[in-house]
Order: sequence, then structure tokens, then C-alpha cells
Amino acid sequence: MNTNSYNQMIRDFVEMADSMNRRMSTTPYDYARNGGHTGNANGGSTTARTMRLPIDAYSTEEAFVLNAYVPGVNPDDVEITFEGEELTIRGKFEATIEGVEYIKRELYHGGFERRVTFNVPVDIEAIEATYSNGVLTLRVPKAEAIKPKQIKVQVK
Repeated sequence: MNTNSYNQMIRDFVEMADSMNRRMSTTPYDYARNGGHTGNANGGSTTARTMRLPIDAYSTEEAFVLNAYVPGVNPDDVEITFEGEELTIRGKFEATIEGVEYIKRELYHGGFERRVTFNVPVDIEAIEATYSNGVLTLRVPKAEAIKPKQIKVQVK
């Protein structure tokens, strides 16, 4: 028997068993466990919860670029700091409507944070942050020391 198909069969079985256990359970659907929100300010727990902000990052010859979706967040309420070799993005997704009893609440509400460590020199003074249509874009320029340099061949 092919090992890959056997492993896939086991994964499929475990996935089905988990699904059946959730379906047969007498406990209500756990929105927080499935990526949503329970409706409590702290996500249903007694301690404050901070979400790890997902990002897309890529590099050009000139800079590193990071994009993060932060719809509904006031750009003035986003805190961006650079200390040592670490860039930190912090903020909070506010609850949209207070005093409402939700039927379903799957959107995340609460704090978010993301830390990115740069192990190469960057130009801290030239970091730019822009916000457009709910997307936060950070441009972190590379230091001159690591930018590729074109070397002209001289004919003798």
C-alpha cells in the first residue's frame, strides 16, 4: 500500500471523527474555537486575548513590504514601533454595536499585535506606513549596506 494514500486515509478518518464528535456533542457550537468570537469582551475567557495579526510580507531590491488587513480600525489607533531589530504593530478591533444580543458573532473583536524581527540592517528613519481601504501597508527600506550594487565591468 502506498504510504501517502494511507496517511491521507488516516487524516480523512480523524477529520471525520472530529466532525462527528462535534455534531453529536450536546455543547453549543464554539465560535471562539472555530475562529470567531463568543461575544464577551475577552473572547469568553477571564484574561484579555490578543490576536496575532496576519500579514503578507515580501522583499524588493529597495525595501521590505508588509501588508495587513485592519478594516474598521482607525489608522490613528494603530501603534507601530521599531525597537532593536523588532517592528511591532498593535491595535484593537472595536465591537461594532454595543448592547445588541447577537444571533451569531464570528468576527474577531479585541486587541491584535504582530512582531516582525529584521535580521538585516534597515533604515528606521525612512519607514513608511500607509492605510487604504482597510489595508495597512508598511514599507521598511533596506539599509544601503545590504542593497544590491551594480558593478560595471571595465575594459582594459
